Amino acid sequence: MRRLWLLFAQTVTVGLALWFIVASLKPEWAISLLGGARGDRAVNSPAQILQAPATAPAQDSYREAARRAMPAVVNIFTTKGARQPKTPFMDDPLFRRFFGDQQEDRQFSLGSGVVISPQGYVLTNNHVIETADEIEVALADGRKAVAKVVGTDPETDLAVVKIDLPNLPAITLGNADQARVGDVVLAIGNPFGVGQTVTMGIVSALGRNHLGINTFENFIQTDAAINPGNSGGALIDSSGNLLGINTAIYSRSGGSLGIGFAIPVTTVKDVMESIIATGQKVRGWIGVEPQDITPELAESFGLTRKSGAIIAGVLKGGPADKAGIRPGDILVAVEGKPVSDTTDMLNLIAQLAPGNKAKMTVLRKTQESTLEVTVGKRPKPRRETQE
Repeated sequence: MRRLWLLFAQTVTVGLALWFIVASLKPEWAISLLGGARGDRAVNSPAQILQAPATAPAQDSYREAARRAMPAVVNIFTTKGARQPKTPFMDDPLFRRFFGDQQEDRQFSLGSGVVISPQGYVLTNNHVIETADEIEVALADGRKAVAKVVGTDPETDLAVVKIDLPNLPAITLGNADQARVGDVVLAIGNPFGVGQTVTMGIVSALGRNHLGINTFENFIQTDAAINPGNSGGALIDSSGNLLGINTAIYSRSGGSLGIGFAIPVTTVKDVMESIIATGQKVRGWIGVEPQDITPELAESFGLTRKSGAIIAGVLKGGPADKAGIRPGDILVAVEGKPVSDTTDMLNLIAQLAPGNKAKMTVLRKTQESTLEVTVGKRPKPRRETQE
């Protein structure tokens, strides 16, 4: 009896040891045995649990949108020669022999851009390339090319450059008019020169203006992280279509604080097509200096309306002067479209074709009248530009 008990104890011990080894090295064998013993009811092994996320469909992922847009977003490197102050030593041959020509130093900066056409047109911000002597574009696939400036529009901070490379990936333009606050957006660019980077956020606001960034403003505001080097990069929707060109941030430190601004694709397309066709963006102009109606002005002038733009000054001999518009008039409509403030006025007049006649409704004292103005061509921007 004692011998049988010892034999039983040894058998159980060996069996448990074998089971421990199998469970440690091949857990799926042990689980399959348990599953068979329990009528094949579902029992997930640790290996099966870890593998499930890898094979399950990815939810809330925007990798397809990023995959579509990233090849069309490029890095832009600019070089500018900065001449140092000349000293008497610069003309000394012995000095130049040992120390070289110290009169010129090279300055480098970087930004981003978007390929908008297989023909090589690249859209970026004007401030990225405006002072550059040389511009180099680097594609996501590693190719590089020297770019030539096609044209610029400082008043919207947009510029178009061109490169000569085959098989260029072009981005698909989206519809910014259908964008709504809360929509998911991705910002693609080259922040701080670390390389192409994608950040995610939402549309925080639409139609932002009066920011003092550009002359013509209609920004998409987003909290997708935008940092130095992102300028000129793409803001895309969740399908990978271009919604805007990242252009500015609100920051106290130079880094992203969650308030970034992008030029909407509607503005981008209009300016881009004009630059490609003529090398510049042509806008209407009537030669006046507008001012918003403030409560103080309304009280001092005895105005009952709060919308419109006060004509504070009229350029002598300009289109408005010839049409009979006078200082103190309030412009309330352009071609039948109401004017709510100076921003509206700038945008409406800029859309008019130079040389054409346009009807403008003004309020003089208490009487409205409609005047016909022959629209002029808006001059190149200066630090203080009259409308």
